[in-house]
Amino acid sequence: MAIDIRTQGLKKPVPVAQYLFARLYEIGIRSVHGLPGDFNLVALDYIPKAKLKWVGSVNELNAAYAADGYARALGISALVTTFGVGELSAMNGVAGAYSEHVPVVHIVGCPSTISQRNGMLLHHTLGNGDFNVFANMGSQIACNTARLNNPAEIAEQIDFALRECWIHSRPVYIMLPTDMVEKQIEGARLDTPIDLSDPPNEPEREDYVVDVVLRYLHAAKNPIILVDACAIRHRCLEEVRNLVDKAKLPVFVTPMGKGAVNESSPTYGGVYAGTGSQPAVQELVESADLVLSIGALKSDFNTTGFSYRTSQLNTIDFHSDHCKVRYSEYPGVAMKGVLRKLIERVDTTKLSSEKLAPKVVNEVSENRDSTETITQAWFWPRVGEYFKEKDLVVTETGTSNFGIWESKFPPDVVGITQILWGSIGWSVGAAQGVAQAIKDMGEDRRTILFVGDGSFQLTVQEVSTMIKHKLRVTIFLIYNEGFTIERCIHGMEAEYNDIRRWKYTEIPTVFGATDTEVRKHIIKTKNELEKLLADKDFNDAKGLQLVELWMPKHDAPRALKLTAEQSAKNNARME
Repeated sequence: MAIDIRTQGLKKPVPVAQYLFARLYEIGIRSVHGLPGDFNLVALDYIPKAKLKWVGSVNELNAAYAADGYARALGISALVTTFGVGELSAMNGVAGAYSEHVPVVHIVGCPSTISQRNGMLLHHTLGNGDFNVFANMGSQIACNTARLNNPAEIAEQIDFALRECWIHSRPVYIMLPTDMVEKQIEGARLDTPIDLSDPPNEPEREDYVVDVVLRYLHAAKNPIILVDACAIRHRCLEEVRNLVDKAKLPVFVTPMGKGAVNESSPTYGGVYAGTGSQPAVQELVESADLVLSIGALKSDFNTTGFSYRTSQLNTIDFHSDHCKVRYSEYPGVAMKGVLRKLIERVDTTKLSSEKLAPKVVNEVSENRDSTETITQAWFWPRVGEYFKEKDLVVTETGTSNFGIWESKFPPDVVGITQILWGSIGWSVGAAQGVAQAIKDMGEDRRTILFVGDGSFQLTVQEVSTMIKHKLRVTIFLIYNEGFTIERCIHGMEAEYNDIRRWKYTEIPTVFGATDTEVRKHIIKTKNELEKLLADKDFNDAKGLQLVELWMPKHDAPRALKLTAEQSAKNNARME
């Protein structure tokens, strides 16, 4: 037998696929989303060998949405698609993960290196011999692209890509050719875990920034803390909560930051989003003489159409890769180290707060009218009373994303939204991924999805995956006859914002669910909803529940109306 000199020097030879999936398991992933295709089939055989579970979805777009949700709940996720047709179908979901700082490892099974080198006219290609065109597309929505073409480099490429994915909290793209799947590489590297620790700041620069921040903070008369999405995405919640507990300053969250702080804290003041905020919140935040802004993502829907009225002169911004104090920027000084030293060194006797945070409650009775119609204004505070500690609340782009601003969360509730990318239908796949992550972690927690009928129709097939894996998901399907968010922006009566009515509660049965696997409810009145939300069996259900919730066609949350109005103005604005 001939000796392969390329592998004889390996201490512990392992196939590439085995190495890759072993690393995924090592960094915490337990389930892999995606779809089979002829260019990834052999690689998929190695998934169970690495003690990973293959989820499988009904299409690549839903799989990408699910991987996004899984990563938000567990910390990181993996998605496997096939070359060209599969990866392009997933690209919208991966782009959303990139936009919103979500770490997804996207593995693409592709034609062999020989086929690529010879420019063969293969299926799933553009027929032009260019095998890099899709990887080049994917590189625009990835913080690292690894083409695994050379066995001598593959192990290092994989380790580097996974570290980049974690550190930057953004997707990476791994291109795995069919003839590399079973190539032998050095498995001894697996004995040493990948270093996922955050790069430390340069101590002197970090100390300088901390000193500057403390000088302004100790001098301020009405400082507040504002927490946004990147505090969640870049794993700074412990630092945020320690700062809030020690400083005892009024603290607010943005819509994308909802759930980042304990909303039962006496210093919690609610959601700030410019003109979309409650008046008392807007007044207190915008009159502050110092805003400690942590992880800001000032997108249009996160700020009610860029309606912030805070001054950069009174703002200190903490970000994952830099800090900004008023108009002075400090590149390379990451927020986590700065916040830790700030907590350690802040002198609480020098902190001043002349104004108290507004008291946040679920204003149920205040928003209840005399009719039995379920209105947006009444519904969201009411479900705030339904939530329990440690729930995971997934809200779809549209009425749900804006309505949830009016719900007060119990402690440790995780809010999951996609406000920046805003891909309609994202939430159904994301909820599947969230529930799968919770199951993988061995935790008994509720995943609660709020989605409109229009959005639901885009990705409804992922309910099949929830049934397949016996996931604990309660779906509140808001039946209001179409795309409400679009109606509010433009075309209130336009035909293009209408949809066909489905028999929504029959969908789980069509997807194969038995009566013991799903509970179905059609709710048309406030009293019916009150009865359901008070039902112990409904609250404690372990499987799938679908609630078809009737709401008026033209009704919308207050914040959505304000955002749509501002968005329309911005869209119509001339240069």
